[in-house]
Amino acid sequence: MLMPHPAVLRTLVAEYEAATASGSAAADTRAQDLAYTLCVSTGTREVTRALEVARSWLAAATDTDTDTAVGRSTDDGPHVYA
Repeated sequence: MLMPHPAVLRTLVAEYEAATASGSAAADTRAQDLAYTLCVSTGTREVTRALEVARSWLAAATDTDTDTAVGRSTDDGPHVYA
């Protein structure tokens, strides 16, 4: 299974949590879209499980893997996130 880059996964989780906390109709629609994307990205069928898997993968990722700072290269070859 392909795994999302940790920086992308961290963004998905953060956006999902922000959308669910908002409570507006637009945020609910966005949360549903993000829930779907999280499930596809983690190979799960329920958003609660997707969040568990995402957090587990993020905990296993190194700081370099999740670094998104401008001007800092993190592309030093393929990585396996397991």
